[in-house]
Amino acid sequence: MEGLVSSGINTVRVFGVGKHHSRFLPSSTLHLRNSVCGIGIGIGVVKKSKKKQCVVVAASVGGSKVGHFENTLPSKEVLELWRNGDAVCFDVDSTVCLDEGIDELAEFCGAGKAVAEWTARAMGGSVPFEEALAARLSLFNPSLSQLQNFLEQKPPRLSPGIEELVQKLKANDMAVYLISGGFRQMINPVASILGIPQENIFANQLLFGSSGEFLGFDKNEPTSRSGGKAVAVQQIKKAHGFKTLTMVGDGATDFEARRPGGADLFVCYAGVQLRESVATKADWLVFNFKDLINSLG
Repeated sequence: MEGLVSSGINTVRVFGVGKHHSRFLPSSTLHLRNSVCGIGIGIGVVKKSKKKQCVVVAASVGGSKVGHFENTLPSKEVLELWRNGDAVCFDVDSTVCLDEGIDELAEFCGAGKAVAEWTARAMGGSVPFEEALAARLSLFNPSLSQLQNFLEQKPPRLSPGIEELVQKLKANDMAVYLISGGFRQMINPVASILGIPQENIFANQLLFGSSGEFLGFDKNEPTSRSGGKAVAVQQIKKAHGFKTLTMVGDGATDFEARRPGGADLFVCYAGVQLRESVATKADWLVFNFKDLINSLG
């Protein structure tokens, strides 16, 4: 994502394993060193060997070293909460999907770089989310026709393993929700692919006039402001009587859901974006959804 390093946010665009490579982070911004194979964490690049894949576990971004975390192996208590939970709530952008939806829409409308810089600030927690959301939209004011063309030409790109994970959670009688600071119009197709009902989506709503002109977004949605994901999680738990709920995401707004009455467990998924300030606070840090799938038994 353009502007991530220059914004000062310690964040890396990463993929765990496989053929996916970042198109946002130039190699000049990463300084990588090899480590022992088989740890199961991948940052930035994957080295291939005849026997198995060797992955990089240390990197520096803008001079800030990342890669050493104490929470990549879950405790017994964390595993119990994950395996025996009632529901799992997923962030969408850079978690369920490989992209930040508003950045992609802005790029489609010709304002990609400026909007991506605001996204980095919002996800790093350095500015209130509602301020960043309004500022980003004001940079390109998407019309209804632009949104429709975007949806037709840019289908969602799902993160590797997310479909299998959602299927397994459902097979284990866990409810699955999507909670996003993105827009419902762009998340509905994702939910359809994953078989998640519309009523299990908590997201923002773009508003348009009778001629399709952009009017803004619905500020009544809890996800339109800082702390909104925590509110959404609390509403879900109260409405359905869930005792144990897990939040999975990559950003500061996802971590905010981990509070009394909210999410009981926060899993930081860093398979697309590694935000160091968020990753260090997580109950469990994963770089590949396979870790979550395999731990369900």
